[in-house]
Amino acid sequence: MKYSFSSLISGLIAIAIITACSGNKKESPEAKVYPAFEVSNMDTTILPGDDFFEYVNGMWIKNNPIPADKDNWSAFQELYERNRENIRSIIETAASKQDAPTGSVDKQIGMFYNTGMDTVKIEKQGVEPLKDLFSKIDSITTIADVQSMAAYLQKYNISALFYVFPNADQKNSEMVIANFYQSGIGLPDRDYYFRTDADSRNILNAYKVHLTKIFVLLKDQQEVAQKNAETVLKIETQLAKSSFTNVENQDPQKTYNKMTIEELAELSPEFNWQAYMQNLGYPQIREMNVYQPVFLKELSAMMKTVPVENWKTFLRWSLINHASAYLSSDFENQNFDFYYRTLSGQDQNEPRWKRVLDETSVSLGEAIGQLYVKEYFSPEAKQRMIELVGNLRESLGQRIENLTWIGPDTKKEAQAKLEKMNVKVGYPDKWRDYSGLKITEDSYVMNILNSGNFEFVYEMNKVGKPVDRTEWLMTPQTVNAYYEPSKNEIVFPAGILQPPFFNMNADDAVNYGGIGLVIGHEMTHGFDNMGRQFDKDGNLRDWWTAADVKSFNEHTQILVEEFNKFEVLDSLFINGKLTLGENIADLGGATVAYNAYQLSLQGKPAVDPIDGFTGNQRFFLSFAQIWRNNMKEQQLRKRVLTDEHSPARYRVNGTVFNMPEFYAAFPEVKSGNKLFREEATRPVIW
Repeated sequence: MKYSFSSLISGLIAIAIITACSGNKKESPEAKVYPAFEVSNMDTTILPGDDFFEYVNGMWIKNNPIPADKDNWSAFQELYERNRENIRSIIETAASKQDAPTGSVDKQIGMFYNTGMDTVKIEKQGVEPLKDLFSKIDSITTIADVQSMAAYLQKYNISALFYVFPNADQKNSEMVIANFYQSGIGLPDRDYYFRTDADSRNILNAYKVHLTKIFVLLKDQQEVAQKNAETVLKIETQLAKSSFTNVENQDPQKTYNKMTIEELAELSPEFNWQAYMQNLGYPQIREMNVYQPVFLKELSAMMKTVPVENWKTFLRWSLINHASAYLSSDFENQNFDFYYRTLSGQDQNEPRWKRVLDETSVSLGEAIGQLYVKEYFSPEAKQRMIELVGNLRESLGQRIENLTWIGPDTKKEAQAKLEKMNVKVGYPDKWRDYSGLKITEDSYVMNILNSGNFEFVYEMNKVGKPVDRTEWLMTPQTVNAYYEPSKNEIVFPAGILQPPFFNMNADDAVNYGGIGLVIGHEMTHGFDNMGRQFDKDGNLRDWWTAADVKSFNEHTQILVEEFNKFEVLDSLFINGKLTLGENIADLGGATVAYNAYQLSLQGKPAVDPIDGFTGNQRFFLSFAQIWRNNMKEQQLRKRVLTDEHSPARYRVNGTVFNMPEFYAAFPEVKSGNKLFREEATRPVIW
């Protein structure tokens, strides 16, 4: 996904890479033998010019059905599962240490994991661990109490009404300020409440049934539960109506609305912001960025029009919706039935150890990450990544210099931004201290909530302080990567440095088509339709000439219109505006990575073909193979409606057929092939 919530302007892309470990590092059998590229995965009955994605991955798609406990199966999922086994080894080793000292990392990891695996206790407890929180909600009598309870839940990272989080001031990137962001809906996106097609109506009806069943599990009578479901749905629909669309939320200018607390009170007078910040524990915060002012204005109005009893029902739902996955099987199964089976098409829940492992890895992220890099990350991989980033930086610099559609002033600023772009590889230089995290043997769900509180306090304590540029937004074991506009940095955690995306034993063409694409993609995010609005220091500043902005918009509009025409399912098309940033990064990343591969040859003759394919061809084969994917129709539909990334097939085909280098590598692709694009229709961006 493009944006993580720890920082809503952090560019993310879920793609993966590796190195074979060496020295005293543990080596998995997969890492030792993982092939650079498997021709057996190809379907050569498909012409590369008709569907390059299918040509490269067709047999893999046929031979890799989606497991019952997944909504998709992909190269990314394959790596994610291998990585889980590594993390499992670390966590289960810690969990087995009965004599670990109190307060030690091993003790914290062990208690957290073991409480999650103790299903006997979890079944016996039911919702009992949440009794005090439900009692607080039940005692509400006034709107002031509603707002106070919302703040109380917020401290556990339960964002019933809106998110509160720290981030660099987008126009003063050296300082951290508080941010408010719309929330309050239980469906994936605000448009789910308003679409009128049959699939959307079915989901909305299923959601109402889900709400009713959850209230029944909370011991409400059926009639009362149905009424409560209607109440929640009505409130959520109002909140959704005042929410920005996913495209509007991508506009950094539209979502930058810095206010004092007095201005916020004027915008939304029915909400007592002084009391709210006091109840959060941060009365000293006097200014903040409001991403969606119209949302808070409507929320304020609803404080007068929505009865207190209805708000109590809504807060009960907010609490149980956040906690259901960590409670007894009746709640857990109902949560799975709607959010996974109905919305994503997943037939079965994953084994419990995987779910608990993921929560442990998130809640004690860098504590586990510190152990992870000792076991599974080699210094050679870090050094090779740094070298590759240097090559990609040189390549992108050449591309910028040679572009004809931007002028010298904009080029100069772009080169300065590229030069200053910081690179982080593997793991942070300093580690977080988790000694303040309260973990007990009493309750899994309370360990989850206490972890949320620990994280909330840790994050909010940054407000009003200088930005810590050494901090990471992902843990080392995360299989992902990101670009951070406010820091102008690209970050590659150790977890993503694994096959099939980066393989120390693979030929350069394959690595440039895999990890090179990843690097180029993240670099290009600094110059996409959103990233280009931030300068070399991470400030939201217009450093483009008006003529170059116009030219940029003309070139990118070609990409918007191209992707708008991709019909993923019957009458369901990709949203070219929503996916524009990722599509720019894919096209730019592939182009820059290909150019870097050519530079790496240093003018030497082309390498001998491998498996009958030239180096240039293997670059594109590698690019296509990292996106091999099978996906349930429900999940695919949800992705198209909500995800900034285009589906895998279109990330491949929508990129390569815009690249003249692809046509040169595969001269058999000609006019008359299904996906051939005339040169005049191909956008040239970065």
